[in-house]
Amino acid sequence: MGTWLARFLTKPRGSYEQFSVLTPEQLRDSLQPGDLLLVEGNSRVSTAIKYLTQSTWSHVCLYVGDGSGSADQLVEADLVEGVVRVPLWKYSGYNVRICRAVNLTADDREAAIQYVLQRLGYQYDTRNIFDLMRYLLPTPPVPSKYRRNLIALGSGSPTKAICSTLIAQAFQSVRYPILPREVHVCHGGTPVECDDVLLESKHFSHFTPRDFDLSPYFEIVKPSIRRDFDYKTILWADKPRTA
Repeated sequence: MGTWLARFLTKPRGSYEQFSVLTPEQLRDSLQPGDLLLVEGNSRVSTAIKYLTQSTWSHVCLYVGDGSGSADQLVEADLVEGVVRVPLWKYSGYNVRICRAVNLTADDREAAIQYVLQRLGYQYDTRNIFDLMRYLLPTPPVPSKYRRNLIALGSGSPTKAICSTLIAQAFQSVRYPILPREVHVCHGGTPVECDDVLLESKHFSHFTPRDFDLSPYFEIVKPSIRRDFDYKTILWADKPRTA
């Protein structure tokens, strides 16, 4: 029953509008290994995640490249299939965004990629039917301060991965910041002496796809303006080409 419910929740819905004008070639040429691909999904569970996070993005994948010649260039945690490699063209026709970790070292980039590759085959426990049932209502009547708590799926077992949890763990494994909290450290016990400010990572299960977009440590890569963008060359429909 859990498997059936997961498939029902992830089945694409109609009336999806694509705003992106990116071609698959532009997307592929702009991606680098270690980049994140944020996706605006169109399933029932995607609608719920977008509502609960108040964000466009409902899914996140890690681009691992195709140096081996494989077409499976993304690693993602899917509600039905678990942690799998999928081709980039799977998200052709979707609204997407590229996020890139700033100044991530080559060694740490490779370590993050290997982290997710070593977890291929991990599954979401579809026996957690109560976790799945919450998404039968795409817009549950929940106060905004409690919505984030409804995102987490599963029991927290390391072999029960969801998309943002998997990616957050990968970057936390190399101590790369996503949305850390500030922690004030006091010396001597008086407020005046609480001068040291340290950063503290959130638990990986508390991250959502939106957090990588909001993070001050990930830059947004826009393929259409990366190389020689000239708005004067755009051919507008209301202005015919002149001879």
